[in-house]
Amino acid sequence: MLKLPIDRAIKWWADANGDRPALTCDGRTITRRELVERTSRLAATFRNLGVKQRDFVVIALPNGLQFLEVALAAVKLGAMVLPISSKMPERERTPIFDAIKPALIAGLPAGSYKNASSVSEGYECPENLSYDRLPDLEPYPWFTTTSGGSTGRPKIIVNTQAGLVNPQAPLDRIKVEGNLLVPGPLYHGAPFNLALRGLSSGNHVVVMPKFDPEACLKLIEQYRIDYVQMVPTMMNRIWRLGREVIDRYDLSRLRVLVSFGGACPAWLKEAWIDLIGAEHVHEFYSATEQIGKTWISGTEWIQHRGSVGRPINGSVVKIFGPDGCELGPGEIGDIYLMPASGPGTSYYYIGAEPQRRPDGWETSGDIGWLDQDGYLFIADRRTDLIISGGANVYPVEVETVIEQHPAVRSCAVIGLPDDDLGHRVHAIIEAEKTIDAEELRAWLGERLVRYKIPRTFEFVTEPIRNEAGKVRRLAYRQARMGN
Repeated sequence: MLKLPIDRAIKWWADANGDRPALTCDGRTITRRELVERTSRLAATFRNLGVKQRDFVVIALPNGLQFLEVALAAVKLGAMVLPISSKMPERERTPIFDAIKPALIAGLPAGSYKNASSVSEGYECPENLSYDRLPDLEPYPWFTTTSGGSTGRPKIIVNTQAGLVNPQAPLDRIKVEGNLLVPGPLYHGAPFNLALRGLSSGNHVVVMPKFDPEACLKLIEQYRIDYVQMVPTMMNRIWRLGREVIDRYDLSRLRVLVSFGGACPAWLKEAWIDLIGAEHVHEFYSATEQIGKTWISGTEWIQHRGSVGRPINGSVVKIFGPDGCELGPGEIGDIYLMPASGPGTSYYYIGAEPQRRPDGWETSGDIGWLDQDGYLFIADRRTDLIISGGANVYPVEVETVIEQHPAVRSCAVIGLPDDDLGHRVHAIIEAEKTIDAEELRAWLGERLVRYKIPRTFEFVTEPIRNEAGKVRRLAYRQARMGN
């Protein structure tokens, strides 16, 4: 079976037909041949700046062609790519940089971190730059992501699965030489990996600079998109446009719409099934650590309403009870997963230790059950983790920052149901003195990336933490939901 590194798979398609479009963003398109040449010149530039195999290359760029070009150039050198939000405040990104010591940062000005080299947003390589002597390296490991984690400290997740693909056999129902839309932020793992898998399977990948519901419909029609992944918030924002607006656009070529990154409400799933057909609506459930994955089509979902599917790609799911014993069908417990390659093979942490059973099974942090046919159902998301608009927000991380404010004595951060985002970040604050919510929001904007900043604030006078310093977030959440 043909297996190639991601960058060479793209070259394989360029050699087959270099004039076909490869990447489009904000009205600009580059061909497969141009993509190979541009990323090769960029790789030569990075090499001249000192980037070596297994070095970290941080991408702090907005969605665009340059984002993916930087990633592919780093992969050519065998470096490890770490995408972060271009709007991440310095106070949040510095501990991450301290943990990985990046060799190069794209999107931040020179001198942003110690001895790291940098290339600016909009950088263009000289067209006469030679790249004839680039190394022929296998990218392993190649992709990393960051998370605040449940401790509030930065945690780097290094994906140890080799960056090898079969250009003629893409995963997750991606079509060979199709047209694929990426509406989400590339600094999130799923959109980033989708874009690279699309490119490596000969797709024309269209990237949205920023999600806009009607613009998304327009791009689907304009570029004859057959594959798109959306978080439920995006699906909801499109649906809110109303059928009069939606029906102006031709969605007939949309073969696969995949929901991910949070529970998709049943009514919203049904609405999209009615709109484009059950066979075209899909959903997957996974973890950033790649310890397992489930998948369900709309056709299956009708028969197993509310399920997030059965394990795919050789992964396995089990449910364990409080006593550590495996539970049977219909019994609710902790969800544990195992990748096809075995325990501890899909990732390692920098800055944290894995929560793994002695037998190698790892929990997703969610609770749920399996039915008789092996379909997984989520009973609830993580007790503390908030999934807002498809992005993970760890309360401890946000609380740690809020409690640095001189007027804040203590706080608790919880997720409350939101029709648009799935859950919104809500902060309950015990203050030393009166705080203006907008001033606090601006203060947090210098310390937290935007999606982690609470949408709503609540100021209380009673102590939030008990004598042991613990916060009962679940009790606060239940009280505000009337449970």
